[in-house]
Amino acid sequence: MSSQFRTLTVEHDNAVARITLNRPDAANGITQELAAELAQAAYDVAGDPSVRAVLLTGAGRFFCAGGDVKEMVGYGDRSEAEMKKLADLLHRAVTTFARMDVPLVVAVNGVTAGAGIGLAVLGDLVLAAESATFTLAYSNVGLSPDGATSYALPRLIGLRRAQELMFTNRRLSAAEAQEWGLVTRVVPAEELESEATALARRIASGSADAHRTIRRLLAATYDNGLESQLELEARGISACAGGDGREGAAAFVEKRAPKFV
Repeated sequence: MSSQFRTLTVEHDNAVARITLNRPDAANGITQELAAELAQAAYDVAGDPSVRAVLLTGAGRFFCAGGDVKEMVGYGDRSEAEMKKLADLLHRAVTTFARMDVPLVVAVNGVTAGAGIGLAVLGDLVLAAESATFTLAYSNVGLSPDGATSYALPRLIGLRRAQELMFTNRRLSAAEAQEWGLVTRVVPAEELESEATALARRIASGSADAHRTIRRLLAATYDNGLESQLELEARGISACAGGDGREGAAAFVEKRAPKFV
C-alpha cells in the first residue's frame, strides 16, 4: 500500500519499505516539502516493527539533483532563514535513516548531485545504474555542502578525494563511484529495480538482531578507541546470542536455513 505523500511514495512489500523520491519533472529536487515528507517517512519506517529493510530510490531519470534551486531563488530576502529550514528538515531525515535499527538499501537510478549524494551514500548497501552520475556542484551555485556530505565523504573516500569533489565539482561515472568506494555495486540500468528489490528482500529475511548491532557498531567505530569498541562488540554479540543467535546456531547445527522472526 502506498502512502499519501505529495513528493514521494512509500510502499510496503512484506518486510521491505520502499521510499521513492517522486518529483521526476523537477529532477527529484529537494524542496522544503520533500525534505519534511522524507523526514516523516523515515520516522514512520524506523518506528514500524514490521519493517526489516528500507529501500530508497528515485522516480524517472534522476535519483536526486540536490536542493531545488528554483525554490531557493524564491526565498528572496529570507534566504538565510529559509535555507536553514530546508537543511534542518533534510538533516532530520538523514539522522533518522542513519540511526534506525534496520539496514538501508539505496538504488541510484540516475543523475545524482548535491545533497542527493548525501542521501545515496547513507545506504548500508548502494546499487547504482550504469547510467548514474555523481557530482556535488554546490560551489557552482555559491553554496557549501549539506546533507551529511562533509561527514560521509571523507570517511568513505578519504579527505583528498572529498576535497577534489567539493572544490572542482568533478563528475563521477557510476564505475568511478564504485572504484572510489561511494557505491557497492554497479548494475545495468534495466536490472537496477529487480536487483535492488531482491537485495532488500534478502536483507529483510536476515537477522534483525545482527543487522541492528552491525549498524550500531559501525556508527560508533570512528569515535571509539580499541577497548571501547571491543566492549561494544562483546555486549552486541552477547545480546544477539540471546535472540536471533539461538535460531542461527540451531540452524547451523541442523544444516538448514535459519528462520529469523
